[in-house]
Amino acid sequence: MKYSIVHDSRAGARPYNQDRVGYWSTQASLLMMVADGMGGHRNGEVAAQIALDHLAESFKRDAKPKLVNPDLFLFRSIGRIHLLLQQQARRLGLPETPRTVIVACVVQNGYAYWSHIGDSRLYLVRKGRVLMRTKDHTRVQQLLDRGRIREEAVATHPDRNKVLQCLGSDKPPRLEPASSARLVMGDILLLCSDGLWGPLTQRQLLHSLIAKDLEPAIAELVALAETRAGPQCDNVSAVAMSWGEGELAPADEPHTLPFHELPTDVQDLAAINSDFMKMTDEDIERAIAEIRSALRKHSGTR
Repeated sequence: MKYSIVHDSRAGARPYNQDRVGYWSTQASLLMMVADGMGGHRNGEVAAQIALDHLAESFKRDAKPKLVNPDLFLFRSIGRIHLLLQQQARRLGLPETPRTVIVACVVQNGYAYWSHIGDSRLYLVRKGRVLMRTKDHTRVQQLLDRGRIREEAVATHPDRNKVLQCLGSDKPPRLEPASSARLVMGDILLLCSDGLWGPLTQRQLLHSLIAKDLEPAIAELVALAETRAGPQCDNVSAVAMSWGEGELAPADEPHTLPFHELPTDVQDLAAINSDFMKMTDEDIERAIAEIRSALRKHSGTR
């Protein structure tokens, strides 16, 4: 695989950094992640570190040299982080389970696969525009989707920090099958915490990514986020990859819509299978297959 990659993580105006960012690779596969430990709860940095450690260990174990099923890998690994956080809280007698949000992406066979919980984001940038972006699991995103607020109001809305899903909460997160996209030469994948995207406009993100090489572009964006956020600056973290290969021949790869765009029957099916902590790998794979089958059935009726 041909690509360039860069990452950065800074404490901002906070006393310490609760974000964790990392990437791991083999000759045939790449995993990137950003975990943003939740500062409104105790031990957010512990939760983010557990997320990073578990994903890294799982990737090193399963990528031989690539993952058999990237979708299953993300679904299973992120779900098990939630379980690990609850186990850690019980083992240490913590009054509250450490919590984190996360975004993770696997690249292999010319495709990107990604999944997220919370408000850390993935952007897929192609030819100077945002081709795809994850949608936050937040109250503000709900208001935006319903047309009750405009995009420019998100950064200053009083509920901007109200996250509806995270890892480590009392309720298991509603995991979805991974989204995917076939990559073309020059595509940029940007994974970042809300400390980066929050203070910036989409135009500012694109301007730096288009005008500069990847390393100075990320450095510029991190510094700009710190400057614009000022004394309220959150931890700022990002990992970005620029794809250096031409578009591979089409393969029989499924495309998964974001959960909020799924038809109701598919959402119901996903909800039934949301208790991943009691599921084997085979159970998870069957659940994903059922969701994808429902998606194919739905797309065939449109």
